[in-house]
Amino acid sequence: MRPLPQAAWNALIECGFPRRFASGDTLLRQGDRGTGVLVLIRGQVKVVRVEPDGSELLLAVRGAQDLLGELAVLDGEERSATVSALTSCLAYAVTAERFHRVVHEFELHGLLIRRAIRSLREGEGIRAELAGLSAVMRVARTLLRLAVGLEVPLTQSEVAAATGLSRSAVAGELAALRRSHIITTARRRMVIQDLDALRALAWHERPVLDTRPES
Repeated sequence: MRPLPQAAWNALIECGFPRRFASGDTLLRQGDRGTGVLVLIRGQVKVVRVEPDGSELLLAVRGAQDLLGELAVLDGEERSATVSALTSCLAYAVTAERFHRVVHEFELHGLLIRRAIRSLREGEGIRAELAGLSAVMRVARTLLRLAVGLEVPLTQSEVAAATGLSRSAVAGELAALRRSHIITTARRRMVIQDLDALRALAWHERPVLDTRPES
């Protein structure tokens, strides 16, 4: 997402009040009214939407210097997804009234509308894009989409929620990527070691993977 101008970012912090969240806490909940926004200063969060059929779709991972919850404030509708902390987080809560004041002062309407459109298109396109792909391509594209830098701060179950695959299927694909030295895995995170190979795998130019079962 394109960042806000620094002066506008500073203004939001100045008119907000600090809130701290522990890993696993809910910052924003799907279906709630948009009474304000959160300015994320430190930490990482995941954005998850519950679909009409009850399934969960992991839309994105967001990090420091990101704005959360602005869409529901802009259109006055319910929040379209739930935001939960992946790590301990520090954010500044800004009321809708103060947020609108900053948006007007710094003429942010165009920028925020473009951000909102991009978010909506991402959500609508993810399932359609992944549906026709092989399991390995779905996992590769999901890792690229959800990476913060070269790190994906998610569990295998969370990656499964983002791909629409079973946890066992995701585990198998991650194991092959790990044996091929494309990623490494640790508790609640994965690190991309060979970005070019992962990109090639995501876009049909399949590298040679070690598909032997792990001993």
